[in-house]
Formats: sequence, C-alpha cells, structure tokens
Amino acid sequence: MKTLIRVTEIWVPNKARTHLEFFDGLYGELGDFKGASETMLFAYDEGLPGKAWAARRPVILPRFENSYFLRIDAAIKAGLTAAIALPIFAGDYLQAVIVFFIGDDAENVGGIEVWSNTPGESPEIGMDDGYYGTAETFEWTARHTRFRPGFGLPGTVWQSGMPVIMQDLLSSKRTLRRDSDVRIGISKGVGIPCSFDAARQTVVMTFLSALGTPIARRFEIWVPDDEGKALRFGAGDCDQQPHLAECHGDARIAPWEGALGEAWQKGVPAVRSNLLFEPGAAARAATAAGLGAMVVLPVIQDGRFRAAVAWYF
Repeated sequence: MKTLIRVTEIWVPNKARTHLEFFDGLYGELGDFKGASETMLFAYDEGLPGKAWAARRPVILPRFENSYFLRIDAAIKAGLTAAIALPIFAGDYLQAVIVFFIGDDAENVGGIEVWSNTPGESPEIGMDDGYYGTAETFEWTARHTRFRPGFGLPGTVWQSGMPVIMQDLLSSKRTLRRDSDVRIGISKGVGIPCSFDAARQTVVMTFLSALGTPIARRFEIWVPDDEGKALRFGAGDCDQQPHLAECHGDARIAPWEGALGEAWQKGVPAVRSNLLFEPGAAARAATAAGLGAMVVLPVIQDGRFRAAVAWYF
C-alpha cells in the first residue's frame, strides 16, 4: 500500500544562520531527487523551506509549476507534485524546517491542513489552507467548516495544546465533517500544535489518513514522564498492531536513545530509513510489526518540549 507522503526532508540553519542546509531525509527509491536536494541552500524567504522560515507557520504548496519552488524539474521527474513545509521554532529560534512531498497518483486521497485562530477575533478555529489530492468535495466542506475548542481534530488540539491522534473518524459525531469523511474514506487523523506566528495566532496542523493512501502505517505520541527523565508512550494507532498501549507497556525512551530520544534532546526532527539497528523499544516494536522507516517530529510550545510525534512506514 502506498502512503500519501512520498518524501520527507529536514533542513536546519547553517552555522551563520543565514541559510537552511540539508540535514537528513527519507527518499525511498527517489535517489535522483535526493541528489538534487542535498547540496542546496535556502535563504530566508527563498524556496519552500525559506518561505516556511519567514512565515513562522506551515506552508502548503499544492503545485510546483509557476511557483517559487526551486527544484521543479527534479520534482516532476520524481513524480512529486505538491509539498508542505513545517517550521519548528523554540521561541524565536528556528530549529528546523521539515518538508513533506506528495506524489501525483490519480488515486491520491487524504488531507494535510493548516488551521488558525486569532485571539479576540473569533471563538472558533478555521482552515487557512489544505491539500486533499482528488477529494474535491471534502476540500470544499473543510474550507467551510469551523471548530470550537474541543470539537473535531483541530479543536481538540487547540484546547489541549498537545498533539492528538483521533481514531474512527468515520463514526465520530464530534468531527462535524462525518458525511464527507465517509465518502472519501478518511479513517483517522493526527493533529499537531504549531509554534505561534508573529501575530500570536494559534496554529494547528492536521494530517488526515484515508483507507487507500494513509499518511503512514503507524502513529505514536511519546511524552516526558513525571520526572522528565525519559519519554513514555502517550497514545498511538497502528493498522498492523491495534493494541499499542499494551505493546509498549512501561517502555521508556532515554535521552538520545534512537530517533525519539534524539528529537527530544535536539528539538530537531529525525528520520530513519532502516529500523533494524535502531535502538529503543519503539523501534523494536515497529520492526516486529514489519515496519521499516520512521519520522519523528518534536512538538515545542513556548520554548519547551511537550511531545514527540512518530509515524512509521
């Protein structure tokens, strides 16, 4: 089964903090696109990574043609047609920009959305932008839907200030988009609180997984334990192993242990293309379930690490 996201890249500031340079990525079989990317540098507000740096919030680029994207020919050759960039800030300090690329298959269905609320202007959170593949009806519904705190995936993330995995969206009465969810097969979602932008808006990014082209095969949220000395399992969903809480039990991830411990300590996203030799209970469980690669995204709010969101392929 193909996943909606085909390529993941991580860009970090260089030592002079004048440009973003390549840090790591997951490319699968698209080695030529990796070769076209890893020697590049992006200045502030240049290219997709630079635009996200300047905007201080997620940026969705639904198509590359006639845009500011700087690798159009290489992306088209690789079959990539859209991308989403998410900047990771610790206060005003840019940690990294992570970029997700989506392919051009006609059956692509799923969603990646950016929602925001400006204090004092509205009691609801509304959608700023989104990518939905071929799900045009769902896109229209999403752009005309707003959520109060605690309702739907965006509202739940907004209220809690924490990442949220929402299962069984097809049967949930709290999504407010149930009919559209059913029509395109949206089955689960992951919501992530993003760093505040310059206007102090609340910004939430949501990843919606469809049955045919899921975002990933497994999602997990790991949070600091009560002593702050290790990460413990918080929540998860897996189409290969439904009882993740039982699977992880009392498992702990130590500082710097594997991709999760690394992302926790550095505040920078991490990827792994091969989990066979990856340390940590999370990687061992994923390998046992037949999963071979992972992405870890640190969630930082008000300059403090709050959680790590991991997904596996």
